[in-house]
This record gives sequence, structure tokens and C-alpha cells, in this order.
Amino acid sequence: MKKKFIAAILTAALALGTLTACGGSGDSAVSAPDDAAETEAESTQEPAAEEPEDEAAPEEDAAADTEADAETGTPAESKGTITVAASATPHAEILEQAKPLLAEQGWDLEVTVFNDYVQPNQVVESGEFDANYFQHIPYLDSFNEEQGTHLVNAGGIHYEPFGIYPGTKSDLSTLEKGDVIAVPNDTTNEARALLLLQDNGILTLKDGVGLEATVRDIVDNPNEIEIQELEAAQVPRVKDEVAFVVLNGNYALEAGFSVAKDAVAYEQADSEAAKTYVNVIAVKEGNESNEAVSALVDVLKSDEIAEYINNTYDGGVIPFK
Repeated sequence: MKKKFIAAILTAALALGTLTACGGSGDSAVSAPDDAAETEAESTQEPAAEEPEDEAAPEEDAAADTEADAETGTPAESKGTITVAASATPHAEILEQAKPLLAEQGWDLEVTVFNDYVQPNQVVESGEFDANYFQHIPYLDSFNEEQGTHLVNAGGIHYEPFGIYPGTKSDLSTLEKGDVIAVPNDTTNEARALLLLQDNGILTLKDGVGLEATVRDIVDNPNEIEIQELEAAQVPRVKDEVAFVVLNGNYALEAGFSVAKDAVAYEQADSEAAKTYVNVIAVKEGNESNEAVSALVDVLKSDEIAEYINNTYDGGVIPFK
């Protein structure tokens, strides 16, 4: 009789253990093993009393997971992907810093680096990308006019002081007849370079030409300096062949130049030129206020990104507020 009684208890315990393991398989992946172990250990002592607690465990685990997500900033729900075309430096670098901030809001940021100033606009116009980050407003306006595109400014992020950097010479006062200075050849950046050369006494432009200035507008060139016009990405590559190069901020950074340490002259932070050439997030017209673009711009204008910019680029990139 005693043997039958013991056998009956063992059979009941095995059955209860089997039911507990099956119930545990419905729990979350993180908590299931612990829940099952605790229930099995306690069921040996008071199996009937433990059943309600085992059923409630998944809800308690879910509440704990939700609370943990809120504390760590893990997004509760994915909102989608934001695709951005960018220049390598500093634009793509700044976007990399924005990725975790956007992830906290549920956005996945995908950044593709382009090495020219044409394709990033084409892929946004076609709808292949949501936005681009590489250009200032004068270039954007000029591109729209020349290419028939419909791109708009969704938000200004930073500006980069234009600078004159040493090539074979390091002092503008040593310029001689026949020396060469390389400048970008696209419409607005060439004008910006020529205006900076004019501000430093290298040449004189026609009155009023402003942001439309080209080499044809040079009216005085006392040292007969040759202005070599190159695609912007090519300018830093000839620095060992020319007296000076005049560079956009991003290409100066890529060439290893620091505005504060290396430029022989540069646009001042409070100058009208620097403010005119703020770099923007550009999107196709009609998309400038959608949720994804607004989230991107807000993060890029955040204090966290401003701090990264100020700590990283030694005055070569300045946050725009």
C-alpha cells in the first residue's frame, strides 16, 4: 500500500512538471528558463498554490520589459528607414552621430556617401533617397535652375568657412607673376572663392557681380595670377602643384587641413558669406514637412550634435541655429 501511495505522488509530480515546462514555452525568451526553474522547485512543496502565480508571470515579464525599454531608450516600435545621400566629411560623419538618436525614436538612418555634387541631388529628385546633406542654399538654387529639379531646403544644419590653404607657398605676400591658385569651378563656389581672394587683395572683381562672379569678371590681377578652375573634389589633389588652393570646408577636412591651424585666410564666422552658405538637408519639394524628414532635421539641430561638431572640427564646421 505504501509503495502504491509513493508511486501516486511521483506520478502527480511528473505530470505537474510536464505542465509547467509547456507553460514556460509561452513566456518571453529572456524570462522563460528562470520562471520554469522557480515554478518546478516550488511546486514540490505547494503545487496547488503556485499555479496562479505561474499563469501571471508572462504579464509581469512583459511589464518589466516595457519598463526596461523606457529606461534604456530602446524604440518600442519601428517607424521606418530614412535614406540620406551625403558627402563623406563632415556630413556623413555627423549623420553617423545622429543614428543612435534617431534609433531611440524608432527610425533607422541609412547613409550613402557620394564623391560629387551632382548624383546626391539626382537621387533625391528621382525619389530613390529621402534627402541629401552636402550643399548650401545658393548651390541648391543654382542646381534647380540649371537641371530643372525641384529640391527644397528642409533645414539648415551647419556652415563651413571657405578658406585659402597653402600649396607650394604658405604666405600670400610671396605670390609672384605666373603663380597658380586652384578654385572650385561650380557656379556658386567659384564666386565664393573669388570673393575671398578679392577680400585678401589678390584680385579685383567687377562691381556687383557677387555670387555670380567668374574668372571673366576679374578686372584687376596685379600679380597676373592664374586661376585654375577644377571640379571641387579635385582641388585638394593639386595642392602640391599650385601656390594655393581655395577649398570648401568639407574638402579641406578631407585633405587634412584645419581652418584654425592651416588656412592662410578664411571667411569669418559672422560674415554674410558664411551665413549665406549654410549647409542644409535638401528634399524633393513637398517632402520637407513629413515625419521622417522633420525627425532627421530636429536631431541634426540638437544640442548633442552641436556639441559633437564643436568638439570635432576645430572651427572648420560651425553649427547653425
